[in-house]
Amino acid sequence: MPEKDFVSQLNNFKIKYLKGHSFLYIMAAIVGLGVGLAAVIIKNLVHFIRAALENGFQGEYSKYYIFILPLVGITLAVLYIKYINKRPVGHGIPGVLFAISKNNGIVRSHNLYSSIITSALTVGFGGSVGLEGPTVATGGAVGSNLGRALKLSYKETTLLISCACAGALSAIFKAPIAGIVFALEVIMLDMTMYAVIPLLISSATAALTSYLFLGQNVLYSFQVTEAFKMGHLHWYLILGVVVGLLSVYFTKTYIYIMGIFDKIGEAWKKILIAGGLLGVIILFFPALYGEGYEIVNMGLRGEYLHLLDGTFFEGWKDTFVLAAFYVLLVIGIKAVATSLTFAAGGIGGIFAPSLFMGANTGLLFGVLLNQLGIDVSVSNMALVGMASMIAGVVHAPLTAIFLIAEITGGYELFFPLMLASTIAYGTTRTFVKNSVYTVQLAKRGELMTHHKDRNILLMMKVSELIETDFIPVNADSTLRDLVQVITKSHRNIFPVLDEENNMQGIVKLDDIRNIMFNQEMYDTTRIRDLMITPEWTIQTTDPMEAVARQFSESGRYNLPVLKNGKYLGFVSRARVFSSYREMLKHFSDD
Repeated sequence: MPEKDFVSQLNNFKIKYLKGHSFLYIMAAIVGLGVGLAAVIIKNLVHFIRAALENGFQGEYSKYYIFILPLVGITLAVLYIKYINKRPVGHGIPGVLFAISKNNGIVRSHNLYSSIITSALTVGFGGSVGLEGPTVATGGAVGSNLGRALKLSYKETTLLISCACAGALSAIFKAPIAGIVFALEVIMLDMTMYAVIPLLISSATAALTSYLFLGQNVLYSFQVTEAFKMGHLHWYLILGVVVGLLSVYFTKTYIYIMGIFDKIGEAWKKILIAGGLLGVIILFFPALYGEGYEIVNMGLRGEYLHLLDGTFFEGWKDTFVLAAFYVLLVIGIKAVATSLTFAAGGIGGIFAPSLFMGANTGLLFGVLLNQLGIDVSVSNMALVGMASMIAGVVHAPLTAIFLIAEITGGYELFFPLMLASTIAYGTTRTFVKNSVYTVQLAKRGELMTHHKDRNILLMMKVSELIETDFIPVNADSTLRDLVQVITKSHRNIFPVLDEENNMQGIVKLDDIRNIMFNQEMYDTTRIRDLMITPEWTIQTTDPMEAVARQFSESGRYNLPVLKNGKYLGFVSRARVFSSYREMLKHFSDD
């Protein structure tokens, strides 16, 4: 009751004092503050866990502990999900996209804390994933639950979720412009000034919160010192193609490995097999332990031999071919390590793995060119490789360009960043139509895009459009019985059902109009002789896009709805069109 009173008082205050979009602007600032704090908490938790583990495991055999630590962290995360949270946590951005498209903007309240705890355990113990996805999930939960608590509309709630996602990326990377672009490119469905201003407020607030608690240190301490040379343009274009193909490899590897482990029912088997394989990989390739931001920073400085430090292959450092081959193995196996982390049950994001692979690919490409006598900036190549990999894996070239330029101060490389990212994105799209985030949603027909018509149809549900005022008749009844039913109905279609509500056919008024007044046929003609089998039917699970296609192809005005063969009612073309118009008006109103 006190909560309802507070909400009522807040809404009264909103109506009385906050005109126009002022209320949403305030909510956007609150969301930005909340998600900024979430980013601070998740970062500090991971650093605390890593520091505790490094202090606790020291000595001659300390490097062998990384074999078991990721398995321990993932096990703890899975146990938390199963026995404490008791509900799936999900992997951040796909969960937010699903909430917007199919769950009426609802992100469960447990995501306010469950994503933080599970990802901190996964990454803190060395899982080969990042923290961006869980931070976005936490931010989405902040926006969704705030919108639900204040009884906001779907459109307003969705906007707050998008604000939270923008704030999440802004806070974790301290890149407010990239956060806004990310929300518009990946999360948001329509770009209007109605949406842009709250996104600006939320993103800026989240970044300021991050600066306040974490200081001005950024993830990638890099400044462009070597200017871009137009004569090197073709090398950046080639790098874009190479990274685009690497993005395809990453996506297909992720889908393949996840597909294999999805067939394994028992969680403990997934943990042991995937977690064990992950431990073996990290034992031989310790650079794959954790997020890998330190490795990326070294790559941006043009260093790569450190990848072999403390490994069984340290002797390869003296031979360039062997060292380059090892770096290539690290890049390729990173996709496997990330996929195994997810397959075992760990929670994390793919931004960090993408940046890791992109930076090292650009680094290796630049080093190879230098070895061939072509003088290019290795650091700049690494930087462009990072942007290209994000563009390819996430299918968000604008986000990639602004993110890398903003977090590294690499605006002087804007031109090669744009070209390489665009080419990487185009190359990836040639082979895979959906990103790692959206491939499963697209497969289930639950993916929203920037195509407004399709999005509105996706949000419509067959179950909400069923009309039940069609009077059913029995196949053994007579024409006389049917005429009596017709006098009581305002419909021109009559479903023929058996005793178990199975549909046997339909009778259309137009088909019997020429005999319905012939009383000689009243008692000799059965309805089974008059009914027809409907050529087109709708299942309750059918997406509205398929329903709309059926209306278009059939030319019918009413289609029967079935569930496991049982009759539920009809959906009318007029009802679908009316509902579509209402949602379009609600969806687009500024």
